[in-house]
Amino acid sequence: MSLRTSHVSFRVPKKSNAASNIIARQDRIPVWSLSYLLIGIVGTGFLFTFFDIGDINVSFVQTCMQIVPGCHAQTASHYIGLPVLANLVGYMLGALILSPLADRFGRRDLLVITMVITGLGSLYTTFVGDYTGFIIARTITGIGIGADLALVSTYINEVAPNRSRAKYTALIFAMGTVGSSLGIWLGLYLTTPATAFPFGLPIALAGPHFLIGWRIMYGIGALLSICGLVLRFELPESPRWLVSRGRLVEADRVVTKMEQYALTRIPELPPISSELPVHTVGDSAGYSGVFGNPLYLKRTIVFIVIWLVGYITVYSLVAGTTVLLTALGYSLAEAGIIAAFGTMGGIVCALIAYALGERLERKYWLAISALLTLLGGTIIALSNSSQMVLTIVGAVV
Repeated sequence: MSLRTSHVSFRVPKKSNAASNIIARQDRIPVWSLSYLLIGIVGTGFLFTFFDIGDINVSFVQTCMQIVPGCHAQTASHYIGLPVLANLVGYMLGALILSPLADRFGRRDLLVITMVITGLGSLYTTFVGDYTGFIIARTITGIGIGADLALVSTYINEVAPNRSRAKYTALIFAMGTVGSSLGIWLGLYLTTPATAFPFGLPIALAGPHFLIGWRIMYGIGALLSICGLVLRFELPESPRWLVSRGRLVEADRVVTKMEQYALTRIPELPPISSELPVHTVGDSAGYSGVFGNPLYLKRTIVFIVIWLVGYITVYSLVAGTTVLLTALGYSLAEAGIIAAFGTMGGIVCALIAYALGERLERKYWLAISALLTLLGGTIIALSNSSQMVLTIVGAVV
């Protein structure tokens, strides 16, 4: 194959030609071309991941009272900072160290490994006996979560149709928000005292004779991780990664199956677009390649700031709402019910992103979500325990 630009021509190796053909064939597929079971498999893993982010929210007050001498509901906010920080440090380590390994060993294999790490962290948390052990357990969990969130997004973007990547990423995220909601509602049930609705959950179990609800929660998280782990072995490898490693026969096999599945949903496939040379098997640029390029450096700094500010907000809400509200004078049951209803907003948001995510540029959605978060936080800040409905509205927003 020969490519021409003006009067200049050069040869493209046959292997690159074959690789570009495979990618072009995948890119022309306009619909989801893998079994929808795959979305369920990835989504189940994501559900567990978000469950393990949200399970600390309501349950930490009971956890603190069990593992920190002298801790009670109003002082639990003094102790949640370190576990959340440790979780985020682990998150960063997982994203920076484990995620790049997926370029060498494959998306699917690393998705399996991250699920194992997260599950082990959750299992360890179930049996910790002191505050130090709890911090270590949350660090281990964070390593798995950080890598998993990055890899799931990468995997979905590599197998989803070009023009629907935001849609399917949002769908997976919707399943994740269900996991977060499950973690918080389960915490409300297992770790808060029974209280008349809407000031709590009338069927809640916590009391002087039931103080192990938080351990049960993390045990459930470990069981969910086993389900996610078993299912992930069924995932096909990303054809784009296979091409990048020169494993063209395997990539061709995956794309052929994608084409066959797509033809069960549409009458015919669009023609293959012009092929561009695809690089196969080479050294990755690494972080030095990113930070050494002025354009990528600038973009990286912008995204670091966005993610930093975003995750301060996300973790304050998803992991710390209950503790923060109890410090402001809400009872444990009141704070828990507010946090639990707040998760409904996340589910609605994810479904809206699934339905409308491709209608606007991503940067506009970021601005809209930031404004909604600011509005909701302001409503909560200006409310008090005598205005429960208003506070719940703020949490949902």
